Amino acid sequence: MDTCTVRKTECADIVDISGEPYCICVLKQGYCLAEPDGSFRADGTISLLTGPKRILVDTGGPWDRDFLLSKLKDKGLTPADVTLVVCTHGHSDHVGNLGLFPSATVVVGCDISQGDRYLPNHLAEGQPYPIDDHVSIIPTPGHTGRDVSVLVKGGTMGTVLVAGDLFECCNDEDSWKELSENPEVQEVSRQTALRMADVIIPGHGPVFKVFRTPKTNLTEKS
Repeated sequence: MDTCTVRKTECADIVDISGEPYCICVLKQGYCLAEPDGSFRADGTISLLTGPKRILVDTGGPWDRDFLLSKLKDKGLTPADVTLVVCTHGHSDHVGNLGLFPSATVVVGCDISQGDRYLPNHLAEGQPYPIDDHVSIIPTPGHTGRDVSVLVKGGTMGTVLVAGDLFECCNDEDSWKELSENPEVQEVSRQTALRMADVIIPGHGPVFKVFRTPKTNLTEKS
C-alpha cells in the first residue's frame, strides 16, 4: 500500500549527475516523435557511469555508432575502457552498438555474459544483481518481460535509477501502456521505482526528479 504521494518534475538541462564514487553522464537523450504517416521516430537514452567501473547503460541504435564513439572519445575513453554494458531490454534502439564492446561484461535484460560465457543470476526471479556497494541491476519488467534498470546510490541528487523504457519520459501519463507487453506488471515496477529513486533517467526523454510527500493517516477514536 502506498504511504506517500509522488510528483515528478522534468529537468531538461541535467546531463551530468555528480556523485561518490560514481558520476553519471547522459551521453544522448532519447526521444520518441510521432510522424504524420502514423510511424514514429525513436532513439533510446545512452548513459555512462564513471567510477570504480565504467558502465554504459544502453547503446542506442546502430545509427548511433559514430556518435557513441565520439562521445566516449570526448570522455577520454575507448570501447575497451568500458567494463560493463547494460542494455535495459532487447529493442534495437537500446542494443544497436553492442558489437563495439566485445571485451566488456554484457547484460541484456536478464542475461549476463562475458564473451560466450553466461553467468548465473536471479534477475528473472525478481532479485537484484549487485555490481558493487553503489550500483546494482534490478528487474523492472513490464515493457518487455525481462526489462532491467540500473540503480546508483551516492549521487549528489540522491539515488538515481537509469530506467530504460520503464518510463518513456517524465509525463508519459498512460501513453507508455500502448508500448507495454504487460501494463499491469509495468505499473507495479513503475510504482516501486518511484518509491526508491530520487532521480530517474527515462528511455525517451529528459532526466526528472521524484518528490515524495508522506501521507498522514487520521484516525478517530470512538
